[in-house]
Amino acid sequence: MKKIKITINTKTKKYSIFIGSGILKHSANILKINKIKIKKCLIVVDKEVPKKNLSILKKQIKSKNVVVYYFISNEKNKNFKSINIILSKLFKHNFNRDDCIISLGGGITGDVVGFAASIFKRGLKFINFPTTLLAQVDSSIGGKTGINNVYGKNLIGSFYHPDLVISDVSVLKSLPKREIICGYGEILKHSIISRRKTFNFLDKNKFKILNLKSPFIEKAIYDSCKIKKNIVQLDEKEKNIRKILNLGHTFAHAYEASLGYSKKLNHGEAVILGIISVTKFSLQNNFLSKNDYEKILSHIHELKLNYNLNKYFKKKNINSIIKFMKSDKKNTSSNINLILIKNIGKIFLNFNFNENKIKKFLNKELIN
Repeated sequence: MKKIKITINTKTKKYSIFIGSGILKHSANILKINKIKIKKCLIVVDKEVPKKNLSILKKQIKSKNVVVYYFISNEKNKNFKSINIILSKLFKHNFNRDDCIISLGGGITGDVVGFAASIFKRGLKFINFPTTLLAQVDSSIGGKTGINNVYGKNLIGSFYHPDLVISDVSVLKSLPKREIICGYGEILKHSIISRRKTFNFLDKNKFKILNLKSPFIEKAIYDSCKIKKNIVQLDEKEKNIRKILNLGHTFAHAYEASLGYSKKLNHGEAVILGIISVTKFSLQNNFLSKNDYEKILSHIHELKLNYNLNKYFKKKNINSIIKFMKSDKKNTSSNINLILIKNIGKIFLNFNFNENKIKKFLNKELIN
């Protein structure tokens, strides 16, 4: 078993991320190394996770006091109802702050479980076993937890870091291609905000990474985790530099919310659509060079990730998209705050635009 370890050290928490193929079977040893003892735990598992992975995890925990809750993971269930179900199970089984809650699933499961952990008796031990590419490269790192409401995505939540993250690359092989593409969207985002060398590696090996070929997929996951770790350590609570991790997300979250979190457009797909939008918007507003504009869009088109706004929206949906963009967490005024691209590896923070400017852009992008 070859595993990679990354340590995140913020002002409020220090914890490790372990990345490797087949490491779920060695979780007991990783827990021991990290001095984590589990007397009682609640495992919240995504119903789509293969049963064998849950069986492996239960054996590795080596506790007779394990409660399992099967969670139907989708954006519509990322709400207070799900939080209350989890909290009720913790209270019903007399959990205390020395006990543990485990997430075994993707980003939605991790966000919900992390938020529940943060508010149960003001903080419960939390271990994350991300089982999707998107969760392994992005959402399991950095301590953001949250749920959705009628006003938008992730508007209710907390900063609450896990005690440990164990990312088994081999579990990704059971995922449909669509889920791999969702994770790839976040990998692409990290490469654009990082440096040209990272983007060039991704551009050269994109097909191998999408096909989960080793060691390329491990390096892509490691690079994303390292990029996010470095940013989170500088700005844990997203007051400044951490905002660059939201590249494309102001558009993406609004697209998701406007569709009512429909299965038509998953989060990672919305991120790719958001990256396309912000790339075009950056060029049209004279921020991005034509050369890097073409490199980013060519990368997406070569992979046949040709997500097009017109597939999902019409001109009549623009007001709905704008409404959700105005609810974005980064906004500090009536204007819409966007993260823009100057070139690959150089990102602009905190550019505010009035809604008419963005309406004009969307109106140009949409045909009907």
